[in-house]
Amino acid sequence: MPLESNSNTSTVKSKNQASQDIYIFIRLTLFFLILALISSFFVIVNAGERGVLMQFGKVQEIILEEGIHPIIPLINTVQKLSVRVQKQEISAEASSKDLQDVFADVALNWHIIPEEANAIFQQIGTESEIIDRIINPAVEEVLKAVIAKYTAEEIITKRGEVKAAVDIALKTRLINYHIAVDDISLVHVHFSAQFSAAVEAKQIAEQEAKRAEFVAQKAVKEAEAKVNLARGEAEAQRLLRENLTSEILQKEAIEKWNGTLPLIVGDSHGTLLDLSKLRNEK
Repeated sequence: MPLESNSNTSTVKSKNQASQDIYIFIRLTLFFLILALISSFFVIVNAGERGVLMQFGKVQEIILEEGIHPIIPLINTVQKLSVRVQKQEISAEASSKDLQDVFADVALNWHIIPEEANAIFQQIGTESEIIDRIINPAVEEVLKAVIAKYTAEEIITKRGEVKAAVDIALKTRLINYHIAVDDISLVHVHFSAQFSAAVEAKQIAEQEAKRAEFVAQKAVKEAEAKVNLARGEAEAQRLLRENLTSEILQKEAIEKWNGTLPLIVGDSHGTLLDLSKLRNEK
């Protein structure tokens, strides 16, 4: 009997525990259902986003900014769009003014104009559709139009001017689609292998020509220097001959005399006097 009584007691406890577990599960389920129902009356727009409010699928003029906003479930839906600066890398091919093939890698920084998020979603669609349908074609078309105005050599020497022209043209084009251009960079611009080889050969030829010109100019200057030096020496000799008098020569001789008499002296008649003989006779 005691064993049977204990068995009945444990069975009752198990049934009570199961009932409590089911009750807790039901309460939690109801809690989450109520929470989901309440949350459906609100939408949260995260930082760097704008919410496009729609009523039965029709885009409204109201743009939801960052934060929490009340909506009516089943009537209102919200499409979130990022208005942060985004980077798009594009490779394009174009022809220069002198019909050379030009290959360009472009990095474009752009963002949706926040105040026009509803218009861009209504006219174009989501961000991926904006990139595929608007940005990529616009960059390719603008590059072709701008590069066609310059020769291949000018694209190299006037790269800043080409970049500025692309920047202005792209901003003008994309602003009509509610897109702002923050910056555009011509990351890499290159040409066909044949043209690159021709440019390299031309540069080498120009360097050699400049080197030869420098050598020729140096030789001319050295020759001119020698001529000027010779002219200077000749002029100095001429001036010396013109200014050389007997008084100057006598003065020079006196200044350079070491005090020793000459052994042979001549007079104006050509008579020579050997002083060494006179010294020996004494």
